[in-house]
Amino acid sequence: MVSSDCDEHVIEAIGRCRVVIRNGEVVEVGEPQIGDCPLAKRFAVPVKEFSKEAIKANIEHRIRAFGMCTPRREVLADEDFVGFGASELLSSAMRGGLIDAAVLASDGAGTVVVTTPQMIQGIGGRMSGLVSTTPLREVMDRIEHHGGFVLDRATAKLDQPAGARLAVKRGFHRIAVTVAGAEAAEIIRRENPDALIFVVHTSGLSEDEAQRLAATADLVTGCASKTVREIIGPKALLQAGAAIPIFALTVRGKEVIARRIVESTATIFLKGEKLPVIGPGQPGPLI
Repeated sequence: MVSSDCDEHVIEAIGRCRVVIRNGEVVEVGEPQIGDCPLAKRFAVPVKEFSKEAIKANIEHRIRAFGMCTPRREVLADEDFVGFGASELLSSAMRGGLIDAAVLASDGAGTVVVTTPQMIQGIGGRMSGLVSTTPLREVMDRIEHHGGFVLDRATAKLDQPAGARLAVKRGFHRIAVTVAGAEAAEIIRRENPDALIFVVHTSGLSEDEAQRLAATADLVTGCASKTVREIIGPKALLQAGAAIPIFALTVRGKEVIARRIVESTATIFLKGEKLPVIGPGQPGPLI
């Protein structure tokens, strides 16, 4: 498979707006659904005002800096981007032996099985919500060269349950899977009860999906989700962060956060508290 003459990638980016990248150019930016996010203000190219122009500038910086949605896409990274992000937590979990593979979504490759902390961070730490992508040979080759596996080189499809099956087929026993919806989480839990399920990109999550994920997932990101805070937060065993919280719903989820705390050199304050704890500086409005 060679890189397409016309490749197209669709992501849900800052403010949960739809962004289309075609042949390395941002060709469409939708209307953002939120107007403020503390994380966006800390980006390399900060987004302080949620305008289409500011969002486009941020995405264009990502394309220039590490080749997002292009054949130049870098897939390895060592630096942490946030304290308790999904990629940071899963990278720590792999270094600590809690998982031996992670099933992620990657621009240019679709669903992939990743086997090193550097690739978890390189792919996941730089990826917004991926809606669809085009197979890029160079990106897929890079992933496989560094020990990863691509689910479908021909189509770069996004199918997390199939990615979990691939990980098991390849001989991995302690797998983590990132998902963005209840149906995929339920299939994975049914087929692989021991999988660590990490729910990401939850802004706009419906009440029904939140209820289903509360019964299925190990870890859930708060993003700008009202239902995650209202439905999943009270069921959590542990919360990391207050503005954009991460909720652990199982002992395994707690172990992943605890591993990150052990590994981190940052100072940490722990206190028993009724959850969720909603701190200042929330994304807004919650959706």
